[in-house]
Amino acid sequence: MASAEEVNLTPAHPPHARALEAFNHVLHEIKAAVVKSRHDWDKHEPMMWSRANRLSDHDLAGFKVEKDLVEIRTGVVSYGTLIFGKIRIPAVEDEFGAGYIHVRIHDPPDRGEEDVTFHSILHKEGKRDADGHPHLWRAIQTSDEPLEFFND
Repeated sequence: MASAEEVNLTPAHPPHARALEAFNHVLHEIKAAVVKSRHDWDKHEPMMWSRANRLSDHDLAGFKVEKDLVEIRTGVVSYGTLIFGKIRIPAVEDEFGAGYIHVRIHDPPDRGEEDVTFHSILHKEGKRDADGHPHLWRAIQTSDEPLEFFND
């Protein structure tokens, strides 16, 4: 698997037609992963999805690629193209502003969209306390959170 040091990502930019096709191809998987992640994290660390705690699963996964995929970054690797996308969650609007998830998908070379695969959603754990335990848990990002390489 590639690392941040091995992948030269393009600057963030609005999605082009090929990216829209790729994300639409795996949209069902992305939505299922969002809902599953929220349910899994709620069992042991509900702060991860706290910005969505008042939302139904339907509302949480109510995003559409054409409307809510706001930016992408791509990086070519020996086994295809990694595509990172920032997707707005329309139902999230709170004191932090609009909510976004960061998603990673993979597009192998030369086969079109039929072999595009969903990889992961960014889950941020950080800002450790004096004992080394994280106290920042965030799956829903803010608008100013840059879209960067991640392996989650």
